[in-house]
Amino acid sequence: MLKETKLWINGDWREATDMYELNSPYDGRQIARVAKGSAEDVKVAIVGAEQAFHLFKKWTAYDRAEMLYKVVAIMRERKEELARILSEEAGKPLKTARVEIDRTIATYQFSGEEAKQYRGETIPMDAAPGVTDRIGWTKKEAIGVIAAITPFNFPFNLVAHKLGPAFAVGNTVVLKPATQTPLSALAMAEIFKEAGLPDGALQIVTGSGSELSDSLITHPAVKKVTFTGSVPVGLKIKEKVGLRKITLELGSNSALIIEPSTPIDKIVKRCAEGAFSFSGQVCISLQRIYVNKEIYDDFVQAFVEETKKLKVGDPLDESTDVGSMIHSDEVGRIVGWIEEAKAQGALVATGGVYTERSLEPTILTDVKADMQVVCEEVFAPVVSLIPYDTLDEAIGLVNESQFGLNAAIYTNVLTDAMKAAEEINAGAIIINDIPTFRVDHMPYGGVKMSGYGREGVKFAVEEMTELKFITMKTKF
Repeated sequence: MLKETKLWINGDWREATDMYELNSPYDGRQIARVAKGSAEDVKVAIVGAEQAFHLFKKWTAYDRAEMLYKVVAIMRERKEELARILSEEAGKPLKTARVEIDRTIATYQFSGEEAKQYRGETIPMDAAPGVTDRIGWTKKEAIGVIAAITPFNFPFNLVAHKLGPAFAVGNTVVLKPATQTPLSALAMAEIFKEAGLPDGALQIVTGSGSELSDSLITHPAVKKVTFTGSVPVGLKIKEKVGLRKITLELGSNSALIIEPSTPIDKIVKRCAEGAFSFSGQVCISLQRIYVNKEIYDDFVQAFVEETKKLKVGDPLDESTDVGSMIHSDEVGRIVGWIEEAKAQGALVATGGVYTERSLEPTILTDVKADMQVVCEEVFAPVVSLIPYDTLDEAIGLVNESQFGLNAAIYTNVLTDAMKAAEEINAGAIIINDIPTFRVDHMPYGGVKMSGYGREGVKFAVEEMTELKFITMKTKF
């Protein structure tokens, strides 16, 4: 029987007035009928979350941590089931989906630990002239209802980066998951219920982002908006949020510099992983590789050979490395970009072959800086190789981008590594690894058009709390 979902409102399932079909990215078959929420559903969810906040904020740090640890334990027991949900609705290869579940578990584990760690500080009041007999201190307090809008590409872990830090400090969340990946979020509703999260602290409204986002982000009870997605949508949200807190995780075209001191044979497999994992549909997917001319030809040959080893196929097949893209429209878009680049002189070193739902891992050479495949976010299994003469030139090329999320350099020369770390303009600089590297407690976020604010559990907590200062005279 075809699965039919409902909305998760105030700790229970709520019927929606409309439904939409959820189809498999891999073969197009219908896998569920999903509740399509309305603006009224969003309003009910926000009101319920606001009411729940007054209870939840009184929980002790210990109790919040224990609840998150229970989530971790339940997810460990259901790991394979959750990985299959993810693989089916997102088209992510099963072995990659398992890695995401492991990371999600770690994110909630970090969140449980952070529940006991966030703290204020004492302020030496007598450091100011003429002030005596007074003490001062700060504390961090939960802010209330958080509206969270998440993308399709990491439907468990990017949701965890919204929910975990929020619940660690006693906030409540109204979640709008991506239209293509609602089942992952709805599975977490049941898990949080079982773990003891109070009813109303998590609300999940599935449906169209374009129809629901205004209701989510403009309601006066919403104290913070956290969004991961495209630049145009992020900019529109920022215009409407006003003085409320906001975190935006947006686009990128992540770059890697490979210096001549680098042993090519030890990095090509890692570069292929960075460029083609989940069909390149990753914010920090490796998109631009700048290779020193001394080793350029050797790197191209080795990288092409490694890329050809990747298997494209059914995401539920244990041997699949690269699955489908999320939608056939995305295949059409990126094929158009490749053809445009070819018309302007780019060459396809390998790949470029596509079906209605997938694109083989594709390596482009002879590209120009103004081609869309270079200067825009491809969000597809496409990488461009570009030779350079000097490290200064390579750093300049990396910095020409409108984006600045993660960037990386491979080098065995310490001074070159430090030069890149100082001069590249990005949120994170990865030395001797690909820019696709991320662990879930590091600060994560970008500069320029890549976003606003930081995630990573501790750093998300900073942006999900308000700092309160208290001072008291000790003598009358």
